[in-house]
Amino acid sequence: MATKLFVASLAYAVTDDQLEEFFAQAGNVVSAKVIMDRETGRSKGFGFVEMSSDEEAQGAIKLLGRPVVVTEARPQENRARTFQADRQASY
Repeated sequence: MATKLFVASLAYAVTDDQLEEFFAQAGNVVSAKVIMDRETGRSKGFGFVEMSSDEEAQGAIKLLGRPVVVTEARPQENRARTFQADRQASY
């Protein structure tokens, strides 16, 4: 069964392909996604990598000797979108 990892402290310049290539050192990467800000199009500095097995995911966590944070991802919560007055456009 695939295991999704949460990866934090990424450089803003890291791409999906670079993230996948790095984690491929530990095993088969099912998917790799850097999360982008909707408004600016800039990386938020974190992403998710899905490894094909729990063993490969644990190997990826141990492989990293770099200053990034890698943990097993929690399921996404359903959140209601809220309107923020400070983001309101003036016309």
